[in-house]
Amino acid sequence: MAAAPETIYDAVGEVGIACLVQAFYAQVPTDEILGPMYVPAELPESERRLRDFLIYRFGGPDRYIVERGNPRLRIRHAPFVVDQIARNRWVQLMLHAIQSADFTPEISGALEAFFKETATFLINH
Repeated sequence: MAAAPETIYDAVGEVGIACLVQAFYAQVPTDEILGPMYVPAELPESERRLRDFLIYRFGGPDRYIVERGNPRLRIRHAPFVVDQIARNRWVQLMLHAIQSADFTPEISGALEAFFKETATFLINH
C-alpha cells in the first residue's frame, strides 16, 4: 500500500526530498533527451523550484506557493516539447532517483504513482 502524497514530507522531510531532486538533476545534463531541454546555467534554479514544489505538494512548507503562486504546471511547461518519449525519460530518471534514495516501499510507491500521473498530465505534443 502506498502512502498518501500529502504525508510524504512527514516521512522523509526536507532532506529526503532534496536528496531525491538532487539525484534526479544529477542525471539530466548528460541525458540525450532531457539534457537539451535545460540551459546548463539554469539547472540549479530548476532544481530549487522542483524541490520547493515537491516539499509543498507532499505536505511541507509552502515556500513554492509564496514565491510563485499556483503551480500551473501545464502552463509552466508549455514552452517545452513534452511528448511521450520525453515523459517516459523523465519518469525513468525520476524512478532511478527514487531507487537511489532508499525510501520505504510505501513512500517509493506513492512517489512513483505521483510522478507517472503528473508526467502524463504534462504531455503537450
